[in-house]
This record gives sequence, structure tokens and C-alpha cells, in this order.
Amino acid sequence: MSEFLIATWHGGGNVAPAMVVAAELRRRGHTVRFLGHESQQVAFTAAGFAFAPYQGVRPFDGTTPNSVPRLVSMMTDTRLGRAVLAELATRPVDVVLADCLLVPVQRACADAGQPYVSLEHLFDAYLRRGWLRGPVGTVARLKGLRPVATWSRAAHCLVGAPASLDPAAAGPTPTNVRFVGPLLNLPPRHALDSHDPAVLVSLSTFHYPGMQPALQRMLDATANLDARVIVTTGPVIDPASLRTAPNHEVHRFVSHDTLMPQVSLVVGHGGHATTMRALAHDLPLVVMPMHPLLDQPMVGRAVANAGAAQVVTKKVAPADLRRVVERMLTDGPHRHAAATLGEEIRQLDATTRAADLLEDVATRNTARHPSADQG
Repeated sequence: MSEFLIATWHGGGNVAPAMVVAAELRRRGHTVRFLGHESQQVAFTAAGFAFAPYQGVRPFDGTTPNSVPRLVSMMTDTRLGRAVLAELATRPVDVVLADCLLVPVQRACADAGQPYVSLEHLFDAYLRRGWLRGPVGTVARLKGLRPVATWSRAAHCLVGAPASLDPAAAGPTPTNVRFVGPLLNLPPRHALDSHDPAVLVSLSTFHYPGMQPALQRMLDATANLDARVIVTTGPVIDPASLRTAPNHEVHRFVSHDTLMPQVSLVVGHGGHATTMRALAHDLPLVVMPMHPLLDQPMVGRAVANAGAAQVVTKKVAPADLRRVVERMLTDGPHRHAAATLGEEIRQLDATTRAADLLEDVATRNTARHPSADQG
């Protein structure tokens, strides 16, 4: 059996894919532990994983307001690299699975000769065309972290998206990029006409500016709609701060895998994880991106171009949003498009593919560096 270290950070949709892969590796008998921000410890230990916080790194909490300079500083902090090497010195591993945005972690692994795999919990097209050209990518290059070269030295870059949706797949990609598909627990096929109409309204677990008024517009748009409306606010928005209607069911948190088999439509922010999970459940979407510089607009456009979503602006009037929701709740080509993508995602079985690739890297590393008791 092999040992894996997963280096992560306290974001939103980046955590769930890492935990799904970790659970599969653990199911196969491997040892898996996490390295992350101290604010993540409760979630990982509750899931039964060993966890260590980054040492010597400034605390970070994704559920509180974080400015762009703060995010840039966190993601390009070279102390992250020193922290992962210190953790490896305490207990070596066969493979490090590192969040793709934590270039300092991957850079440190590359320089130390530690085998690592990059986990892309977003479209590869956004990572290399959007994020890389934005503030974080620019500062990373200025600090000498060389993101492109660092990703190129990874054993694999596991892209958690179907190639049919990721714009990067249409052109040449680095040889180590693997479009494994969405990393989630795969549901069965979902017949939307098997239950009464229902809508899931959910925004990010990460704090974005203007999220509370955006969620309120979603609630105003769906008030007294002829459908059950389930709202999950997450840790950022206080349910008591919202104006609701009798058809609204408001919760801080309920697992989306529990709710999605009960609904006919998802209204969300275009976060990669939520969007891929909705499609895996054969659900069409209404997408209201929360941040123009992140991947949400690209995700929304890709799914809309595939016919399974409609994108609206953050400031859409409730009356206009209501008309969109009512249209997307009816039968039509958008349902067929969502079901087609859902079948594709289920066929990819990304978690199995990702675990297989990680096992292969671990096996090759063991073959190169056999332990003393193996001779």
C-alpha cells in the first residue's frame, strides 16, 4: 500500500473533489492525510482523515471576506512550499496531490524531487487562460514560481471536467493533462418527471462580495412559485437575514447529493463543483456568476453552449429571473442536454480514473526508491 499527502486550501469547490479522491484511495487500503489551513481541520477530521495545518503560514478562512490582494498573497506565499517540505520531512509519502492553485507547494515538490500530481478542480482552459493571466498568476510569475513549468513537471494534471465542456480540450494540451471528469460520488440516472417540480437555490460556501443581495434576488424571484424551493445558504449567509416566502425551505447546509434527486432545476453561481454535481444528476441550471474574474462565467457559458443552462447577471431583476426559472422548469431541449451531459459524466467515472492514475505514480515512485526492507 502507498501513502499520499493532499495539500489543499480553504476555498469552496476545491475541497470536495480532493475528499472524494481521498476516500477512494482510503477504500483501496492506502494511507491518506491532508495538509491545509487550520480553519479546515474540523471538516477533515470529521470525515476521518488525518490532518495537519500549514506551519509558519498566515491563517486563512474562506468563509470570511478576503480581498483580492489577500487571495494573491495566500496563493503565492512561498512559505506554503516550506510547510509542505517540513511535513514531508516528518513523514515521507509516495505522492503529493496538490491543489492546482497552490503553485508554491508544487514548486517545492518539483525542486525537492518529490513526485506530485496537480488537481485541477476547474476547467483547464480557465486555469491556463484566465487564472494564469490574472493577478495571482502574474504575481506567481514575478515571484519566480513559474506556474506553467511547475504544472508541466507534475506526473499528471487531473482535470475535474469532461473534455466536452472544457474549452481547453479543443486545442493542443500538455501531455500530462488528463480530462478525468468531475470528481464526485456518481448518482443514478435522474428522471425529472418522477417527482413534483422543485428548485435548489444555492450559492458558494466561499465568501464573495454581494452574495447576500444576490441570494435575496433569487428568493424574491422564486417566491410563491408553483414549485418547492429548497435554499442552502452555507456558512457565509445567515438564514435569518433573508426575506422568504411560504414555498421556501431554507437551510444552512444539506448535502446536495441528498437534495438533487428531489429537484428539477438548480439556480446557482456557476461554481465548478456545484455545476458538475448538478449535471451528474441530469439537472439543468440557471447560472448567476458571483465574480467576473473567476471561472464561474466560463463554466456558465460552457454549459449554456451545451444547451443545459441559462446565464443571468448578478443584478438581474427578480421578475426577469422568475421568467427564466419558470421556463427552465418546463420540459424542453435543456433537459435533454443536461441528461446527455449527466450520462457522459457517469460513464467517465472520474474518481476511479483519478485513483488509478495516482496509484500508478505511487507504484513508479516505489520502484525507483525501494525501501530498505525490500532490499
